[in-house]
Amino acid sequence: MPIPPQAIVAGHLCLDVIPDLSAAGAGQFQQTFAPGRLLEVGAAALSTGGAVSNVGLALHRLGIGTQLQGKIGRDLFGQAITQVIASFDPQLTAGMIVDGAAVSSYTVVINPPGIDRIFLHCPGANDTFGADDLRYDLLAGARLFHFGYPPLMRRMYEADGAELAQIFRRAKTAGITTSLDMALPDPASAAGRADWQAILRSTLPYVDIFLPSIEETLYALRRPSYERLRQAADCDVVDLVTPELLSDVSAELLALGVKAAGLKLGHRGLYLRTAGAAAWRDAGRGQPADLAGWAGKELWAPCFQVDVAGTTGSGDATIAGFLASLLRGLNAEQAVLMAVAVGACNIEAADALSGIRSWQETQARVAGGWPRHRMRLETDGWCYSEPEGLWTRPPVNGLAKPMNDSGRASQRGAFK
Repeated sequence: MPIPPQAIVAGHLCLDVIPDLSAAGAGQFQQTFAPGRLLEVGAAALSTGGAVSNVGLALHRLGIGTQLQGKIGRDLFGQAITQVIASFDPQLTAGMIVDGAAVSSYTVVINPPGIDRIFLHCPGANDTFGADDLRYDLLAGARLFHFGYPPLMRRMYEADGAELAQIFRRAKTAGITTSLDMALPDPASAAGRADWQAILRSTLPYVDIFLPSIEETLYALRRPSYERLRQAADCDVVDLVTPELLSDVSAELLALGVKAAGLKLGHRGLYLRTAGAAAWRDAGRGQPADLAGWAGKELWAPCFQVDVAGTTGSGDATIAGFLASLLRGLNAEQAVLMAVAVGACNIEAADALSGIRSWQETQARVAGGWPRHRMRLETDGWCYSEPEGLWTRPPVNGLAKPMNDSGRASQRGAFK
């Protein structure tokens, strides 16, 4: 009898078709899109993409028994997706959802030298994924359920996210620990115009671990703040994010019901805020064995130093490192370190998976004194722990409170 997986990963899944355009010069490529023109290219690489593939296969590489639940069609692209995933382990595909009436999602990635990439994306079966598609019977023996990229799945944001909320409500009923990640939608699209405040208010009471980027969080909950930061930033929005803003936003997320709010900050690392011990007691089978090691934490882990080959899937790899740490019994400090470590390994390769090492190799690299990027936090209350390489803020009266620029406790951060 097969051993039940520890983790179920569901949500967005697609096939990436990436033709080799390395032989085409930028000037040649720009002149090619004209009637009757033909450009000779190299072989196409086929890989799977989306949260199901990126997080699920990364967890598998980290030694966590995992099963994937993505929705595909009964077509050639669907067969290719299944074959790619099965090449890692046939058991990973046992929970796949096959719909004979749907087409499989795919993306053609046009990436010529010297030109920004162009993506031709077909959402396909992702847009028809609903609450009744999920294999809830497979959740019964697992400890963790992770769902990724609802803004890229039409039924997840229609009707104020009723299907998404139902998925997490039913998952919590199964006694499993739940985790959710987001994606940044096109503001002009139907997903970009959806009421994400309403969607998160109805869904987050059933989410234990919320792991979006700070941009995705601000877009969903505080659109004016997101727009002001985006207009003010000469480079990345994350460069303007303050500790006060992170404390304020994470407090709002905890108030909505999550036990752990992990906000991805790109090259600035990972911020984590956790609820008190009482809130963790109903967090399901994947909850920490030592609640004291996870209760009332506010942490910021800077990135490890690497030579960057590509950033595809780096956020998903960070999530996989965090969730693997939770399932392996690490405390919160160790979890954020391993999360940014797995994310750093990811960006040493151009694709989403080949840079990810085994759990043992990654741990040994961290323990061996892997250099970190320097980061200073000028806000009062934060302190740097040299052995762990973490910034921490101790709780005040049992709760970490947001601070304003003068260091006094406040109810709102620098942006609202």
